Amino acid sequence: MLDSLTFLFEKLFLLSNLNLFHFIWSDDEKCASCCQTSSFQRGDLLEVPRTLFIHFGIYLGDNKVAHLIPDFLPVLTNDKCQIMKVVSNKRLLLGVLTKNASIRVDTVEDFAYGSNILVNSMDRTFKKQPLPNENVAKRAENLIGAIPYSLLWNNCEHFVTYCRYGSAVSLQTDKFCECLKSVVRDQRSVLITAVLGLISIIYLGMAPSTTLPTLLIPFILWMAG
Repeated sequence: MLDSLTFLFEKLFLLSNLNLFHFIWSDDEKCASCCQTSSFQRGDLLEVPRTLFIHFGIYLGDNKVAHLIPDFLPVLTNDKCQIMKVVSNKRLLLGVLTKNASIRVDTVEDFAYGSNILVNSMDRTFKKQPLPNENVAKRAENLIGAIPYSLLWNNCEHFVTYCRYGSAVSLQTDKFCECLKSVVRDQRSVLITAVLGLISIIYLGMAPSTTLPTLLIPFILWMAG
């Protein structure tokens, strides 16, 4: 039982620190302050750290960045003045939940949100050679507008990899899915979910809302493992 709990906490820690899956920035990598845009070239792939993920964008020149960001506001209004304000955390969360997003252009400062920016770091690990910078920027500009959002299948990393390399790929998503697979494959997950389900029945009583998940989730994990 102790081994099972250790396993669970280990996986939860990995999932809650998803940005650790991405490249750890070293001193010799090209990292720039959000105000030092003179070092950026049109078509550069920019990335900044967030709490649980890395956010990506394509530099368009003139201190502008195109990036895909979840946003629910365009569904509610056509007021461009309101829509073009910096996306708040509430707007972002509602966009994720409702699967709405937009590819929009913001200043480098708004894109960075106070973080340092890493430039073209993905070039050293991506299997394909980057397209010419001007082509990259034009691809990004052609995609500006509302777009469906998927946390796993159509996020900001898919957008920039399509623009720069011609293939929509998310390394963060791949790592996340691998972590989930390891949880499903490990049969200790069955024991953990069964125990948690029994505890919920003891404290909340026997009801469909507690009994069905207690039986169904361990069964699914057992069959998938």
